[in-house]
Amino acid sequence: MIFSKVSKGDLVTYIGSSKEQVNWGTNDNPDRVLIRGNKYVVELTEVHTSHTKVKLEGFDGYYNSVSFLKND
Repeated sequence: MIFSKVSKGDLVTYIGSSKEQVNWGTNDNPDRVLIRGNKYVVELTEVHTSHTKVKLEGFDGYYNSVSFLKND
């Protein structure tokens, strides 16, 4: 699965993040506000050349897409 294919309204599960994933592309740190294993709704995506950021409904931050799994 290629995560950049995620769209507005998709349900994703937060699986955690590393310091490097947060720092890559100056993402916000999801560990400060999200709970591992919980599901969240994607509000929008921002595709860059080497990474994709996601914004979740109800949250102000932009997070590295590799911190999430798309739910079927």
